[in-house]
Amino acid sequence: MEVVTARLRLDALRDGDADALFACRSDPAVSRYQGWKPASVADAAKFIDALQGVAPDTPDAWWQRAIRLRDSGELIGDLGLHFADDGTIELGISLAPAHQRRGYAREVVEVMLDFVFGGLRKKRVIARVDPRNFMCMRLLEGLGMHRRDAQAGNVVFELPASEWLAAPDEPGDR
Repeated sequence: MEVVTARLRLDALRDGDADALFACRSDPAVSRYQGWKPASVADAAKFIDALQGVAPDTPDAWWQRAIRLRDSGELIGDLGLHFADDGTIELGISLAPAHQRRGYAREVVEVMLDFVFGGLRKKRVIARVDPRNFMCMRLLEGLGMHRRDAQAGNVVFELPASEWLAAPDEPGDR
């Protein structure tokens, strides 16, 4: 499944993405907030290989999407959705530092929330965020997600489908 936005393209991670994925995920500015940091390019390649064939809505599986610049195809990050069996989705996103603070994360998360709630009819989305990651927390709050109690050192955000689906559809209105 490929999703195209105004500036980005989300599609499957490919074998040729291992170098760029390693560079992004092993950058200290990114890895300090992530649960997974590849030890090498080979580690990133194994991660990509393990994702092959995972379909959206596979129970208890992570479904990763590459985040690419629409025009050049350059890999600038990745987004993962974890499908719990109770209608809950956990969302995670990583962007290379050179591509942060440009609205890309918001663009990607908005289109994925539309997919999760409108297309897959899931009940809620959660995100677990390192409490030092102020930019991510601000993004999630700006999208209408509610801050919940901390779990295992992370701040948990939650958004019910009913709130997202009832929000205005105009860009920037969320």
